[in-house]
Amino acid sequence: MNVLVVVQARVGSSRLPGKVLLPVGGETLLVAMLRRVKRAHTPFDLVVATTTDPADQTIVDLCDKIGQLCFRGHPTDLLSRHYNVALERNASVVVKIPSDCPLIDPLVIDRVLQYYLEVEGRFDFVSNLHPATYPDGNDVEVVSMECLETAHREAKRPMEREHTTPFIWEHPDRFRLGNVAWESGLDLSMSHRFTLDYEADYRFIARVFEELGGPEAEFSLNQILELLQRKPEIAKLNSHLAGVNWYRHHLSELTQVGKSQTRTQESHEH
Repeated sequence: MNVLVVVQARVGSSRLPGKVLLPVGGETLLVAMLRRVKRAHTPFDLVVATTTDPADQTIVDLCDKIGQLCFRGHPTDLLSRHYNVALERNASVVVKIPSDCPLIDPLVIDRVLQYYLEVEGRFDFVSNLHPATYPDGNDVEVVSMECLETAHREAKRPMEREHTTPFIWEHPDRFRLGNVAWESGLDLSMSHRFTLDYEADYRFIARVFEELGGPEAEFSLNQILELLQRKPEIAKLNSHLAGVNWYRHHLSELTQVGKSQTRTQESHEH
């Protein structure tokens, strides 16, 4: 099978503009993340999927500089962007990893991918998000090209187009869905936040890289957790954002996600 890992990236973030290009240890967070993704052992092709917005030429130039394959697609329709890059690369399996996961553990990527690949044809979609158990920021979604094509053809709601996969995991009656739970038996999905969306997240992520050897260092999810136990002040940098995710805007539209799987920043502060 031709497995394609797609890291979607753009500079036009409303909450933290240019977040994937923020510096860490002398390079950008996007480059640091791509290095971590490439350390996964499962064979795959890797592409950065950015947008046709002129502002995202910066990402194209960065990819050119480091020799990274880059694709330009629809600015807001991520389902279209994933589908079209998969077509161009002749993929049979597409892996969605958002660029706001610069601390992602390569072993988590391998674990989710292997769960999908072990029995070829058993699943249409596998992720570690339904329900989530890993610390937020280790997001891996694997979808067959046939399933992605169906979603691209049939998904109509803006939320389904913007977030790529809801049409799939919102229809367990139509698609064969699998989920990978964290083998630790723990659920830190709502308490530990390794994702990048706000300035506080950037301070947290930059500090983790600094403490664990910089963007070139190989460190695991468990090593991050050990660091946070030793230095709880690092966890406090963005702890007020734990559990804040995009679900909060669409609870009335979602049937497979409940209020316990998201919170607003304001409700967490109170």
